[in-house]
Amino acid sequence: MEKLWGGRFKKNINKEMEKFVSSLSFDKKLVKYDLLGSIAHAQMLGKCKIITKEEKNKIVEGLKQILKEVQESKVKIITREAEDIHSWAENKLKEKIGTVAGKLHIARSRNDQIALDERMYLKEEVLKIQDLLKDLQKSLLSSAQKHLGIIMPGYTHLQHAQPLLFSHHLMAYFYMFERDKERMQDSYKRIDVLPLGSAALAGTSFPIDREYVAKQLDFSEISENSLDAASDRDFILEFLSASAILMMHLSRLSEEIILWSSQEFDFIELDDSFCTGSSIMPQKKNPDAAELIRGKTGRIYGNLINLLTMMKALPLAYNHDMQEDKESLFDTVSTLETSLFLMSKMIETMQVNKEKMEKSTKGDFSTATELADYLVKKGLSFREAHKLVGKIVVHCLEKKKYLEDLTISELKSFHKKFSEKALEILKPQFAVEAKDSYGGTSSKRVRESIQKAKKILKQ
Repeated sequence: MEKLWGGRFKKNINKEMEKFVSSLSFDKKLVKYDLLGSIAHAQMLGKCKIITKEEKNKIVEGLKQILKEVQESKVKIITREAEDIHSWAENKLKEKIGTVAGKLHIARSRNDQIALDERMYLKEEVLKIQDLLKDLQKSLLSSAQKHLGIIMPGYTHLQHAQPLLFSHHLMAYFYMFERDKERMQDSYKRIDVLPLGSAALAGTSFPIDREYVAKQLDFSEISENSLDAASDRDFILEFLSASAILMMHLSRLSEEIILWSSQEFDFIELDDSFCTGSSIMPQKKNPDAAELIRGKTGRIYGNLINLLTMMKALPLAYNHDMQEDKESLFDTVSTLETSLFLMSKMIETMQVNKEKMEKSTKGDFSTATELADYLVKKGLSFREAHKLVGKIVVHCLEKKKYLEDLTISELKSFHKKFSEKALEILKPQFAVEAKDSYGGTSSKRVRESIQKAKKILKQ
């Protein structure tokens, strides 16, 4: 097919080179945005009398027909038909309305055109991702409310640390994902900037109306510098960075789901619809959705590093290297949206083993800190109390017993300030309710956190 830039060349492009530079196989995903952007551009050219009203009407009608055909799947985008989505759209328009199609490209370049397409695409996808994040938060919140009274071991270094409410653990992820949602919203501000009108790099000599185009395409701002607008991809980098952090949070939650659903933990059971089996072991039920989310996190990290590396030494303005931004962007969006959807459904449908969680808080020395705090309230320094309780733990290990098995006489043998009250605080329920500082794991504070989360979701 005829190249948009063919006039300068005496020889045809090498066939391997043609395949090498072609981006239509992946940038066809942007067809809707390319056509919508072109419609707004043509309307502006007509408004500014750069083309005639008749020419504008013909071009706009042709573009709308192509858009309708694309949306109704009446036309297929075949890779060999053009070099990129811009060439494909203009060639299709030429087939419909003739040579007047060539006037569509007045006062623009593929450089500002692709930046526009990507921004329009990403604006739409960021809103979808925020909605998916909200759905995941709703699943976490619902599970936290449903299982409010359940106590589980809290961990540091994957060792039992202090008991806490299972709901408190779930709400930790709620607030992680709230920050992810805020990062996405913040990145949206810098995506929502119209680059069209920057042309190749220097702007245009035609009397265009960029404000009109921004209004037609629902952009809040217009780029200030044509060179910057045509040549940077930091809006994609910022999105990929926020996506990498979000996937890290999803991966951490996946890891815990995998551990909790193992026979050793047995804290939860995942719904069959998010697991698969083994081709050789009939008994297996594998947490594949969680494992794949954890595994695909590396892809998202790789996409960010790929684009950072590609951009790191590019001189202004546009360079063909920048064609490599799209596959990283599309893959990140697709992976992220699927991961969020699956995680939300996994949390929503998982069964919680209350008995096993609460049994795991017994006989694990996780209330030792309560014993130390008790002594501090009796006048000891924390260092003294810490050392003394450490000796009590060693005594228990030697006697093959746990803290809750100790008698008051045994405790008094370590310090005279121990009383019957000390035996009461060794219960996991007491330890949980004692953590009543703001943001703590007591029932009161977790209920407060849940109420605050409800307000957040209503905003």
